[in-house]
Amino acid sequence: MSPSATSPLRRRAYVLALRVFRALPAPARRGLVRAGTPGFTVGAVVAVTHGSDVLFLRQPHRVGWSLPGGLLDRGERPAEGVVREVREETGLDVEVGLPVATAVDARVRRVDVVYRLRVDERPRVAVGGEAQGFRWIALDELRDADDSTRAIVRVLQQSERPGCYDGRVLPR
Repeated sequence: MSPSATSPLRRRAYVLALRVFRALPAPARRGLVRAGTPGFTVGAVVAVTHGSDVLFLRQPHRVGWSLPGGLLDRGERPAEGVVREVREETGLDVEVGLPVATAVDARVRRVDVVYRLRVDERPRVAVGGEAQGFRWIALDELRDADDSTRAIVRVLQQSERPGCYDGRVLPR
């Protein structure tokens, strides 16, 4: 509900409801928010890049190639989760910077925090965990990947465009 587009009486009722909500104990507020909003799974992935090539993995639960990463454990921060997943899947110990993007798939209720890690030399990859193989592939040459990976690749490609992080105020 947009209070600015409603009658003054509805707006007052909305403001009153917000004040009552704010007065509730924090656990009750969290419970109400969780009950009234969709739940999403959250994952973190990393594009390990060497020149124009990106490290992709073969995993039995995915169709085609996918990026290293996976779902976060409860209470885990995205950077911690992606570091853990990369170690499990590739044998690499990494440190990530800030995320370059977030990919949201509302259809399957999934959010992926996307990191990029640029390397000067290709590291020695030792597949493990669920990973069954790896390959270095240029993003524009990736053909064999599932919808989720393709969506993340599109976000990565968009993040390289000049001005992609600049928003603007639109005229009315």
